[in-house]
Amino acid sequence: MAKRRVIIIGAAGRDFHNFNTFFRDNEQYEVMAFTAAQIPDIDGRMYPPELSGSLYPAGIPIYAEEDLPSLIKEMKITDCVFSYSDVPYQKVMATSAIVNANGVSFWLLGPDDTMIRSTKPVIAVGAIRTGCGKSQTSRRVIEILMNKGLKVVAIRHPMPYGDLAAQKVQRFARLEDLEKHHCTIEEMEEYEPHIVRGNVIYAGVDYEAILRAAENDPDGCDVILWDGGNNDFPFYRPDLTITVTDPHRAGHERFYYPGEVTLRMADVVIINKMDTARPEDIELVRKNIRELVPQARVIDAASPIRVDNPEVIRGKSVLVVEDGPTLTHGGMKQGAGMVAARKYGAMETVDPRPFLAGKLQQTFETYPGIGTLLPAMGYGEEQLYDLEKTIKNTKCDAVVIGTPIDLNRIIKINKPNTRVYYDLQEIGDPTLESVLDEFIEKVKRMK
Repeated sequence: MAKRRVIIIGAAGRDFHNFNTFFRDNEQYEVMAFTAAQIPDIDGRMYPPELSGSLYPAGIPIYAEEDLPSLIKEMKITDCVFSYSDVPYQKVMATSAIVNANGVSFWLLGPDDTMIRSTKPVIAVGAIRTGCGKSQTSRRVIEILMNKGLKVVAIRHPMPYGDLAAQKVQRFARLEDLEKHHCTIEEMEEYEPHIVRGNVIYAGVDYEAILRAAENDPDGCDVILWDGGNNDFPFYRPDLTITVTDPHRAGHERFYYPGEVTLRMADVVIINKMDTARPEDIELVRKNIRELVPQARVIDAASPIRVDNPEVIRGKSVLVVEDGPTLTHGGMKQGAGMVAARKYGAMETVDPRPFLAGKLQQTFETYPGIGTLLPAMGYGEEQLYDLEKTIKNTKCDAVVIGTPIDLNRIIKINKPNTRVYYDLQEIGDPTLESVLDEFIEKVKRMK
């Protein structure tokens, strides 16, 4: 029987995981190519032989998603597998229409075909969109568990944009590890907050190998914390699933893939950012939670901000730099930086668009809804240079840094600037601590 010929439609993350877990050693299929979207300059590369296994000794090419119709014809494809996250249902089905119109089947692989089981208890933190507050929730979970004497190892959803073979398994325990692994700004935004708090965090490409390394971490491991990316569902079989919602984008929990999947899988749902959201939007999110996942426990939460130096903001014209993915495919109109600018009395926020350098112009063309904020894009040296030059060129008094990393560590900012921090703060009962106490007791009974 002839093998079915497959293209995996992805964005350098879930696509590689779907290949590794379902297709790599599966002789019924031949994966002919990956296509790539969302991430600059990922197409034109190769999924390397060191990762692709014995059935693919030459590796697998990666093309731009826009080439999908011609690739289907040229490669005589039989199946296309959609494998990336934080996209509206319209995008998923529009891609399906392209695939089906070319005579080919369209798939979505689910948790049972792609989740890996751990020898340790697993807590998964996910969200209904990028930028809901997964990272601060993960940090809060780790803080609670560490205070109870447990060793927690975090594993982050993949962001492998460099040498894929070298990125097979990555361990981050010191800031020097960020340089060692040639991390992009997006990667640093996720890893650095863990490192500075004394946590070990893993990431990479081969998530079976990553899990086994984390389970046997030299510093010890009692619990695995899956720190999800975008709005994807976990790569590992969770024992407790926490999903974060965002009333600033009320209703999105019903219209984005796979955010609704992540919500429907939840044991615990957090309604975050209640301190800055409209009451009617909070109520809509609450209503949707009741309808979609009535069995879940709901935690109300705020996302309070802290600023190093409010006087840098007060009465000044400021450029606000925010987390990149939150503004781009996350579609957010504001982040912590803008909240801080308003709270601490900025005279005005300056529009960076007249001053954009290099590839940042392309970013704003692709995502015109970004508006007057500056996303901290840095997928390579060229983008870092463009970010630095844009900040230098922008006519403003000061810079408000809403991205979670110390931006001064990686680029030169020639203006007064201050960092903004944000944490998860539960409101009323239940709390994360009470939920985790029950989880710990359940794990003890399972042993």
